[in-house]
Amino acid sequence: MGKARWKLGWGAALAAGAWLRLLFFFRLRPAASGDSRIYTALARNLLAHHLYGYAGTPLQPTLIRLPGYPLFLAACDALSGRFHPAVILWAQMTLDLLGCVLLGQLSAGLAQRVVGTAETSGASPARVGLAAVWLAALCPFTANLTVVLLPESLSVFCVVTALFALERWEACLSQEKWSFRGEAGVWTAVIGWSLAWAVLLRPDQGLLAAVVLPAMLWVCSRAGARQGVGLVGRFWPATAAGLLLLLPLLAWGARNWSVFHVLQPLAPRYAQDPDEQPPVGFYRWYRSWAIEYKSNLDIYWRYDDDPIHMRDLPARAIDNPQQRRETQEVFDGYNRILTATPELDAEFARIANQRIATHPVRYYVGLPMARELDMWLRPRLEFLAMPVDWWKFSLHPRQSAEEAAYALVNALYLALALFGLLRWAQRRYLGGELMAFVMLAFVALRIVLLLTLDNSEPRYTLECFPVVIVLGAMALLPQTSG
Repeated sequence: MGKARWKLGWGAALAAGAWLRLLFFFRLRPAASGDSRIYTALARNLLAHHLYGYAGTPLQPTLIRLPGYPLFLAACDALSGRFHPAVILWAQMTLDLLGCVLLGQLSAGLAQRVVGTAETSGASPARVGLAAVWLAALCPFTANLTVVLLPESLSVFCVVTALFALERWEACLSQEKWSFRGEAGVWTAVIGWSLAWAVLLRPDQGLLAAVVLPAMLWVCSRAGARQGVGLVGRFWPATAAGLLLLLPLLAWGARNWSVFHVLQPLAPRYAQDPDEQPPVGFYRWYRSWAIEYKSNLDIYWRYDDDPIHMRDLPARAIDNPQQRRETQEVFDGYNRILTATPELDAEFARIANQRIATHPVRYYVGLPMARELDMWLRPRLEFLAMPVDWWKFSLHPRQSAEEAAYALVNALYLALALFGLLRWAQRRYLGGELMAFVMLAFVALRIVLLLTLDNSEPRYTLECFPVVIVLGAMALLPQTSG
């Protein structure tokens, strides 16, 4: 493919990606979530009162959310001169399109290690990179999140940047360029800052560092030994990247210790301040039956504020008539006060323990796997003005058909990624083994993490989509002859 056609293809992909994001922005109008309002309040209070807090009179400090996304919102406000959601969303869309470019470059670099630079079977590195740009630009699920005030879009960008920088850094060391003041040093810094911002945006992104930093140590050990670098020098890149990751977390942990006198370098699991007691009994009961995202809206997010109703429970939430009566009594007690109390929480925990004792395999194996599948396979339109019970075609046939089409697109992305992984595995001895390990290990760790969640939230799988897109582009690799 000539350079002119190659540039035209990239330009067309980015233009199509910009159009898709603008379509979401202007026509589909994604709805703000409860988390969006919390992040916005944190940013506004940080700017107006120089205090990281969001509720109370007077304003109270908090640690329920990491500061990465509120700092981004505040920076957008400082640069634009006023706090306006459109400015923030435009910034997110721009960064996401930049991430599409980086994914194209990453895929092209990996393909070059596998097949070389020759135009083999129409599968040159340039074609693989172009395929990745198109897949990234037209992915409706990552594009949708760019127009929602949530940190997922930036979190995905951090994953892309870290993977791209790691591939470039490894290439420098493989070319006998063991220098920390030149290009390799720049990529080390980019890796470190990408890991740091990823964790400051979402605490579960520590999984990215858990695979990237050991990979750096492994590369340094091999390349350093080959080039005669001393033992201390071999560990310097991974150590530097690790320090860049740890410094902001240490600062955040020191702030929390100073303000709350608790050791909390990340964010608490249930997003509660130290003086709050999460309703763990209710969460345990919910985890004993919940699968689909719809239950979040009907039950999970309504508890401790809004009424909840037995009619919204699926059949699997009740094991026998006695349990139905007990559950109805707890619901009635809660609906009278609309407040989570220790007594209600104890009742939920008691019912949950009965259910778990009766069906332990369902609780520990079946339901976590079902929630995981729901997160990976559903249409992913939870932030659009679309019905979440998309499978009920009789209630909203046109919208259900549209959502089913999105579910098919999602399945096609996953199928293409699986096919690309098989093609890449056939050529595992020809290059790219480290990046393959890093990407697959990252996805595997996130899959394990998602099995531990109480509720199904499809957006938590989006950090894996850079890997899905790269693997999908690898489907263009030619099949080995032998």
